[in-house]
Amino acid sequence: MGLLPRKSWDINSNMFSRFQRISLAILVGLWLILTGMTAQSAEAENYEKQTLIEADFSGQVLTDSEFDFANLRDSNFSHSNLRGVSLFGAKLQRTNFEAADLSYATLDTARLNRANLTNAILEGAFAYNTDFSDAMIAGADFTDVLLRRDMQEKLCALAEGTNPVTGRDTRDTLYCQ
Repeated sequence: MGLLPRKSWDINSNMFSRFQRISLAILVGLWLILTGMTAQSAEAENYEKQTLIEADFSGQVLTDSEFDFANLRDSNFSHSNLRGVSLFGAKLQRTNFEAADLSYATLDTARLNRANLTNAILEGAFAYNTDFSDAMIAGADFTDVLLRRDMQEKLCALAEGTNPVTGRDTRDTLYCQ
């Protein structure tokens, strides 16, 4: 039994499979590059100590981003996903957080004077030394938010409504009497 000579179609099929392997390698490489770019753009942003007065972040996903000590007065974060965001010491006077998700955010020492928190979700946020003076909180969900007693009492004087997403009454989430 001797070896049979190669037929021309065998040579072509080997070349075709080599072409397929090269094409597949190129496609996988492109996929890895594009996937890497997508993952990079989804990473948390750092806006620490920046002046961003009247900035428009409405409707954005900003999870785990940092805005520590940033000046964000009169900015718009309405309908944004701000879960786990750090706003430590930020200036947030008159900022719009309507229907924003601030769950597990760090708001300690931030100034939210006259901020719009209508229908916002602040579940689990750390806000012990946060100033919410004259904030609009109708429908806001403060479940498990750590607040100073005096600020809790001020918020209870303003509390009304039910959060449309969580179904929780604002007064109940603040443990108002």
